[in-house]
Amino acid sequence: MTAIDGAALLNDVEAFHRRFNVFPTEHAYVAVTLWDAHAHLLDCFDSTPRLAFLSPEPGSGKSRALEIVETLTPRAEATVNASPNALFRLVDAAEGRPTLLFDEIDTVFGPKAGDNEPVRGFLNSGYRRIGTMLRCVGDGANQSVQRFSSFCAVAMAGLGSLPDTILTRSVIIRMRKRAPNERIEPYRQRLNEDQGHALRDRLAKWADSVREQVSGAWPELPEGVTDRPADVWEPLLAVADAAGGDWPTRARAACLELVNAAHDNDEASLGVRLLTDLRDKVFCGADRVPTAVILEMLLALDDAPWADVDDKPLNSRMLSKLLGQYVTPANKPIKPRGIRTPSGFPKGYYAEDLIDAWTRYCPPPPGKSATSATSATPQVSGGESVADTATTIRHTPAETATQPTLAS
Repeated sequence: MTAIDGAALLNDVEAFHRRFNVFPTEHAYVAVTLWDAHAHLLDCFDSTPRLAFLSPEPGSGKSRALEIVETLTPRAEATVNASPNALFRLVDAAEGRPTLLFDEIDTVFGPKAGDNEPVRGFLNSGYRRIGTMLRCVGDGANQSVQRFSSFCAVAMAGLGSLPDTILTRSVIIRMRKRAPNERIEPYRQRLNEDQGHALRDRLAKWADSVREQVSGAWPELPEGVTDRPADVWEPLLAVADAAGGDWPTRARAACLELVNAAHDNDEASLGVRLLTDLRDKVFCGADRVPTAVILEMLLALDDAPWADVDDKPLNSRMLSKLLGQYVTPANKPIKPRGIRTPSGFPKGYYAEDLIDAWTRYCPPPPGKSATSATSATPQVSGGESVADTATTIRHTPAETATQPTLAS
């Protein structure tokens, strides 16, 4: 039997997408093509990344992208709002694992959606081969517990964003409205669907020819791609390596670009934002800061959420609650402690209690400049505003203990 040229086949799949889809970057075409192919090799992998076409506005080509994916993937099943019971029975059917395509996923997880935790649980657990859902089956009182597999390939399209637990398991393609100079062919199902199916069948034959190779593959990941992003991209890189040609190089470039883009679009949790602002905007090298000074400095930050947390400014109680979610190096919740000063014993926070959380949760600190290397949080006297303090001086622990501070 003549060997199938995997690189040429992926080129054809990519060209089919380019006929009908305008993706935001060249890397997006690479990622989607590899995702189509990986769906034919699902049983070779321990995990399967979700594919998410997202946009802020309608008319950005998300549904069309999903429609093309449907023609190229095995046992594709399109749905808008299926129940979790229907989903796990579909995945566990005798015919084999489907490729699930969720259009209008924002109606499942958007602000006006109801309680869809079971669907979220299905999508999260089905990301891993070991993912299962427990259900009672039987009639009346004659019930037994049965495990149903939820492991399957899933592509989604929707407005806005998705829950973080799904986003971190996804290759994210942020779609845009077509510019006037961006032209594509109109997709005609009666004409073009068969062309997509022909490519799908070629992908299936190629997958059978490389299944053993891919099953034993441990692709080399680009530097810096670890943890969940590594799980997401490992199957796609294994497909690219099996195809050969320039696909291994293109795949790793796409991996780095899309992983970095996903990080750039991450909205850090409120707790991580607080820790980062404390490190970079408040402590700045100081070893302790009174609560009152922390609040004054946080509330003075532009483009920060602290002036409106649950419809009111951040206060000492909220600050304590947010920081109490994290622990000190001694594995105890971060709590305010007394700071001895000549004028009193106000409550505040110590850098030594925060440093472990800073290391584990915050992004790398910005590059140090000559100014930031010597600056620190001002220790202010009663009635003096932090904003009015012209000079900031780094204090040693002994010096800080004698500085006048605001009372908590």
